[in-house]
Amino acid sequence: MEERYIASVDLGTSKTAVCVARIQDQDVQVIYYKESPSQGIRYSYVYNPRKVEDGLRMAITQAQQELKIKIQQVIVGLPRYFVRQETASASMVRTEPDSQISEGEVKTLKSMALEEYPLGDPKTEVIYGAVAQSFSTEDSLGELENDIVGMTAEKLEGNFKVFIGSRKHSVNIDNVFNGMGIAIAKKYFTPGITARAVLKEEQMENGVALIDIGAGVSSVTIFKGKIMRYYAAVPFGGNSITNDIKSECNFSFALAENIKKAYGACMPRKLSALGEKSIQIVDENDVPTAQVTVKYISEIISARMKEIIDALLYHIQISGYAAEDILRAGVVVTGGGAEMVNCANYIKELSGYSVKVGYPRRFFSCEGCPEAGETGAATSMGMIMAAKSDKMLNCINEAPARRFWTAPKPVQEEVSLSSDDKDVQTQPAPEDKTETVVPVLEPETVPEPESEPAIEESVIAAQIEGEPTIFGEPTAEEIKDYENRKSGKGSKTPKQPRPPKQPRQPRPRPQFTWFKHIQSSFSEGMGKIFESMENEEI
Repeated sequence: MEERYIASVDLGTSKTAVCVARIQDQDVQVIYYKESPSQGIRYSYVYNPRKVEDGLRMAITQAQQELKIKIQQVIVGLPRYFVRQETASASMVRTEPDSQISEGEVKTLKSMALEEYPLGDPKTEVIYGAVAQSFSTEDSLGELENDIVGMTAEKLEGNFKVFIGSRKHSVNIDNVFNGMGIAIAKKYFTPGITARAVLKEEQMENGVALIDIGAGVSSVTIFKGKIMRYYAAVPFGGNSITNDIKSECNFSFALAENIKKAYGACMPRKLSALGEKSIQIVDENDVPTAQVTVKYISEIISARMKEIIDALLYHIQISGYAAEDILRAGVVVTGGGAEMVNCANYIKELSGYSVKVGYPRRFFSCEGCPEAGETGAATSMGMIMAAKSDKMLNCINEAPARRFWTAPKPVQEEVSLSSDDKDVQTQPAPEDKTETVVPVLEPETVPEPESEPAIEESVIAAQIEGEPTIFGEPTAEEIKDYENRKSGKGSKTPKQPRPPKQPRQPRPRPQFTWFKHIQSSFSEGMGKIFESMENEEI
C-alpha cells in the first residue's frame, strides 16, 4: 500500500499552523502539527508577503528537518474576511427531454452560473467558492443535487451561493509560496470544510450554526439539509480581547495574551472562589509591578465577547434560519476562542440555543500531536480531510508543471532590405558575400481574453493540467498556409538600390486560430473546476 503525504498551511492572524498527514488508503495519520506566531497577516489575509514568507519558511524548514522529508507542495486556505456572499442562477433547455438528467449536465449548469456571474470589478475580485443550493424543472422545485440526477425534464434550472473575495489577497498568498519555491496544490475557502471537520452529518441535516472564533476574524456558517446556506464574518476575535486587557491593565500585548490564555474566562459571576484570586505581575528582579484579579480580567473578556457574539447572532437573524425549528442542532463553537472557560455557556445565555464546543472529529490518528485534536486545529484538519480524496496529491513530490497557454516562438526570415533600415540587423551571406538581413520580429502573441478569469487562477491551472493539450491541433489548411508564407520569404537576392521612402506596411503573419482553441479548452476546463462542491473547494 503506497503512502503519500499531505501538508497544509493555515495562515491565521495570530498563528501559522503547519500540519503534515501520512495517508495510506483511507487511513489518515497526523504526524506533525505545530503553530508559530504569524506576522504580516491581518484579519486572516496576507498584507505583507515578505513578513509572512520569513516566518513560514522557518516553520516549514522545521517540519522538514523533524520528518526528514522535503515539502514541495502545500494546500492552503483563503481569507475568511472581506468575502461577500451572492446568489447566482443558470438554466438550460435540454435537447433530449425524455432522457435522464446526468451529473455532467448538473456540472455544466454550475459552470454556466459561475462563468456568467457579473463580478463588480474582475480586476480586483475573484470567486473563492460556490455551493449548489437547489435545482428545479418544469415539474419539480427546490430539489437537491443528489435528487435531480436521474430525473427527466425539458428545462433545468439551478441556484447557487457564490463567495467573492479580493484577488489581491489571493495573489499575495501566491507571492509567499513562490518566494519559497513551494507550489500551491489546492486553495480552499475554509468555512465549509472547517464545518465538515467538526460537525456531524445529522447536525448539518437538521440545521446548525457553526461559530468560529479566531484571533482576527469570527464567522458564522449555517448548514441546513447538509448544504451550506449562509456565511458571514466580523472583524473581531481573540486579538480584540487581548488588546482590551492590554489597554485596561497597562500590560504589553504578549503579557496580556498569556494572561488571557491562562486565566481568561467568560461570565465572571460564575467563577465563584476563582474570581477572587489575584494575579501578581513581577519584573525580572522579582519585584511586584502590578496586580489584577481574575474577576476583573473576566469582566473585560465578557464585555468584548458579548460584542462579538451579538454581531454573529445578528447575522444568524438576518440569514432567515434563526428559528429554533430550523436550527434544531443549535450552535457549535470552534476556533481558538472556543477554548476559553465558559465560552459555550455564555453563547447559550445570550442566544437561547443549545451550544456545544466543536473539536475535530477523529477521522485521523494523531499520536504525538495532541494539538491537532484541539479547536484551534479545526481548519487544518478540515483541509486534510478535503484533500485526502485526491489520490494524485502527494506533497513530497514535485508539482506538475502548469501548462498555461504561451506564445509560439518568433519566426526569423531572410529578406532583401537596405542595410541602413533601423528595424533590421544585417549579416553577410557566407557564399556569395551578398549582404542579406534578418529582421527581428516581435514575438507572436496570443490574444488575451477580454476580461480576467472570474475563478481563482491557480485552480484553473490545476484543472488544465489534466488536459492532453491546452491548444487544439492546427488544421491542415493553417499549416499549409504557414508553410507557403514562410517559403515565399526565404530566397536570397543581391542588395538593390534603396527605393524612394514609402510608408512601412505591416508584414503578413501566419493567421493561426489559437484563440479559438484557447476559448474551447478554457470552457471545457471550467466545467471541471467545481466538481467537488460538497467541499467548497475552489
